Amino acid sequence: MKPFMPQLVYIEPQALEYPLARELKDKFEGMGIEIRETTSHNQVRNIPGQNELQKYRNAKSTLVVGIRRTLKFDTSKPSAEYAIPLATGCMGHCHYCYLQTTLGSKPYIRTYVNLDEIFEQAQKYIDERAPEITRFEAACTSDIVGIDHLTHSLKKTIEFIGQTEFGRLRFVTKYQHVDHLLDAKHNGKTRFRFSVNSRYVIKNFEPGTSSFDDRLEAARKVATAGYPLGFIVAPIYRHEGWEEGYQELFERLKVSLEGVPLNGLTFEMIQHRFTKPAKNVILKRYPKTKLEMDEEKRKYKWGRYGIGKYVYPTEEAAELERTIKGYIHEYFPDSEVQYFT
Repeated sequence: MKPFMPQLVYIEPQALEYPLARELKDKFEGMGIEIRETTSHNQVRNIPGQNELQKYRNAKSTLVVGIRRTLKFDTSKPSAEYAIPLATGCMGHCHYCYLQTTLGSKPYIRTYVNLDEIFEQAQKYIDERAPEITRFEAACTSDIVGIDHLTHSLKKTIEFIGQTEFGRLRFVTKYQHVDHLLDAKHNGKTRFRFSVNSRYVIKNFEPGTSSFDDRLEAARKVATAGYPLGFIVAPIYRHEGWEEGYQELFERLKVSLEGVPLNGLTFEMIQHRFTKPAKNVILKRYPKTKLEMDEEKRKYKWGRYGIGKYVYPTEEAAELERTIKGYIHEYFPDSEVQYFT
């Protein structure tokens, strides 16, 4: 698929004090893309569209160039100690995505240009925990790879972390556009992860993302470039024939990665879950979705801030964990399964 290109760009005036914002402004003007001014991303108005659904889809192709004002990083368990804030929002249309509700009425994509301030804060967190390793997750609120061919913010972050002693970087993507990252001086301190799933899930619930084969080709490039490699199997979803579907996933993964250096390969597993607010938003934005969200078939699990989510019942979740772990150990016996949640 072609790399993401915004149809509409908003720029905060203060952002133009930073070189990256000026560079992006010149780039988009040269492409003939409409640029508007906004005092803050919260003041973005008038996303084009005749109804809410059209406005939502147009917002997904809108980019806001701004400043990250809050430099207190969120935690990011179990993946990392902190989420490093490089961008927010995603151009993909994954039906199940938790960003459906966390971004609420602002599904447009934001990129932050005050990178030096963000890196300074990250260094403080590293120093506070030294000599323990401090891991940063760069894809908590976005698919950062999906926009980095435009901004190179991720590449700069990889190289920043690469020169630290106790810092590590992690991120996950569903996009293939990695070529500009292959020569980054990562020094083995960035783990590049790809989101993978069964054919059924990718076909029915992941529009607007790279194909499975394209993701695997990108994974080969990344591993060959010396990055530590990982895969997130998420969301693990019980569809008809799911056992065979996930076995085929690992068979294809095994064939695709033959001959590639896989030292320290990791897997993370996340079962499908949803909240009541997410369900309402998903049904509104994707009214024809096949995503099963029947509360009666799920177990209610309390989450952070008292907001609960619906997960699979204990026995069904245990079966998912046992089955997927079995495939991982069969096809990648030297890999590490980091968690199931």
